[in-house]
Amino acid sequence: MVSGDYKRRPDPTCVPFEPCPCDVFITEATFGLPVFRHPPDSQEIDKLLHSLALFPERCHLVGVYALGKCQRVLALLRRAGYEEQVYLHGALIKLTELYEGVGVPIGPVLPLSGIAREALKGRIVLAPPSATADLWSRRLPEPLVAMASGWMRVRQRAKARGVELPLVISDHADWDELTATIDEVAAEEIWVTHGREEALVHHAAKKGYRARALTLTGFEEDE
Repeated sequence: MVSGDYKRRPDPTCVPFEPCPCDVFITEATFGLPVFRHPPDSQEIDKLLHSLALFPERCHLVGVYALGKCQRVLALLRRAGYEEQVYLHGALIKLTELYEGVGVPIGPVLPLSGIAREALKGRIVLAPPSATADLWSRRLPEPLVAMASGWMRVRQRAKARGVELPLVISDHADWDELTATIDEVAAEEIWVTHGREEALVHHAAKKGYRARALTLTGFEEDE
């Protein structure tokens, strides 16, 4: 099953996805529409660093999920040459420590608790998405809200969440990655679930695969 990064967007915090031939291939399709083509992660991190340089008086508050996305953004920042302290919401600390404990380099991070407001000007703070609109964020100096998610490709979603700087960094494969993987595994049957099943099923069927939607009850179709 493909759910995550493909060869165009290697995640520095995990082992790369490797397609292999199979008889039945089950795939998610969260971003299974041609409109969803994610840009390189490095491009989105450059946007964040450029904004940081433009607004040194503001704190950049980036919404990230605690497992995976937080550590990935940290690793991408380090890969881009950013070696400053990054401050973390308390909900992100334990899992980030776990990543470091198994050998994933994260770089200098500090808990946000106890840090003076003035010290956070021109700094990056990572927090769960729900915290970016919480009263908690008011303690930050002029926070510029960013969000790292594949859904940031949809402007209405970014606007609805009050996101000033959308960063299209996704844990899900985009349209090109999904369709390329289907060809690479060359399975006789393709089962599609969790997202835009119809478009991907139609694409696979046109290419001669036996494809169908696989419905899972009780799962939210969100990233």
